[in-house]
Amino acid sequence: MQHEAPHLSFPRLASATVRDMDRWLGDGGMPLIGELGAAMTAYGEGWATAEWRPTPIACNPAGTVQAGVQSVLLDAVMNFALLAALEPGERCATLEMKVSTMRPALAGAELTLRGEVLRAGRRVAFLQGFLRQGEETLTHATATFAVLRPDPP
Repeated sequence: MQHEAPHLSFPRLASATVRDMDRWLGDGGMPLIGELGAAMTAYGEGWATAEWRPTPIACNPAGTVQAGVQSVLLDAVMNFALLAALEPGERCATLEMKVSTMRPALAGAELTLRGEVLRAGRRVAFLQGFLRQGEETLTHATATFAVLRPDPP
């Protein structure tokens, strides 16, 4: 498993271990992520990162990345961060997401995405995500996820 120091701190989740998500590094199990030029690169308990070099399919004719495409990848990296903190067999689903684009992202730029769990309860979790070029934040997202746990036997 790849590890890196968290960029921002957040409350530690109840889980004592990080779920093994290594097989999902890369396209995260979603071919669309790879076609857009992105790949999940690292994760830990309650955080995940991705690298993205937007392909032309992600952009409008002027070469600017479409905001909806940014939203897809921010949702994916936040989902990955939450899944890394959950126990095997537990799942999650996006309930709502707000995306604020502050600066444009351009085709071919070297971008990073980061998803972070802010708070996770038994049924609901709150996350944030960032799209950055270098140290500059281009887009910020917040989201609420449902935490789906299997029924006890």
